Parts: sequence; structure tokens; C-alpha cells
Amino acid sequence: MTEADTDLTIRLARKGDVVAILSLISEDESALHADRPDGDLTVYRHAFDEISADARNELFVAERDGTVLGTFQVTYIPYIFDGGRERALIETMFVAKSARGQGIGGVMIGFVLERARDRGCIMAELNSNKERADAHRFYEAAGFKCTHEGFKALL
Repeated sequence: MTEADTDLTIRLARKGDVVAILSLISEDESALHADRPDGDLTVYRHAFDEISADARNELFVAERDGTVLGTFQVTYIPYIFDGGRERALIETMFVAKSARGQGIGGVMIGFVLERARDRGCIMAELNSNKERADAHRFYEAAGFKCTHEGFKALL
């Protein structure tokens, strides 16, 4: 059991967490995210409202002593194959730079995998930018395997 196991709370994000979530995203080493916690937050608050209103989406934060140290989003996707069961797509998983190496990511992964199992999902999957080598090592250590090549088209 790590220190993070005993004093970390994972909960659904609240609208007041939007700035903290954007702060975590802006720390990403790949510098591929232009999202910043300053300026007009209207579009981010709107996105938060959309996520919160959708029963197939959940946005979480991990906090200790009232400070948000991690975040992730889960989208449950129904499939026409795999017995019609859902998959849990994990996105936007970030841990504050200052809190890395404390077991927070492991607690978050454990939480989301248990939640997906409880929901009856057949699998959990995630995407990670190719430049996030440390994150890839973490995901592989958590039992994820790189089984497919992903493609995206920016619109």
C-alpha cells in the first residue's frame, strides 16, 4: 500500500475543478495541448456541462487535502460485437508533476478498472500521445498492452 492509497480521494469532478484540471493538462511534457487555465474558460465550462450531463461520460479528479493532483475522463462505449458489452475508454489522464512517483496514477488506474468491471465492461482502453514515453511505461506496468495502431484526423 502506498501513501496515496490512504489519503487520496477520487471523486467526480465539479465545475469548480475546471481550472485545476486545465493546470494539470498544461503541465504535459509533450506541449501538444494548447489548453491553459487562464483567459476565457467559457468553452471548458460548457464542455464540463456536456460531460456531466452524459450518462456515458465521467470526469474524475484525484485530490489530497483539497488539492487536485490528478484527473481522468472515462467514456463508456457500447459495441455491436463482444457480446454487445461496453468498453471503457480512458482519456485525459494526468498527474501533477509535483506529485508523480507517489502512486497516484496507480490508484487512479485501479479505480477506473474496478469501476469498468463493476459496470460490466469487457475491456478498458486508452490512448496516449506517442511522445509520452513515461506514461507508456506506466500503462504497460499497469497491465495495458499496445495492441493496435491508432489513427486520427483533425477536423
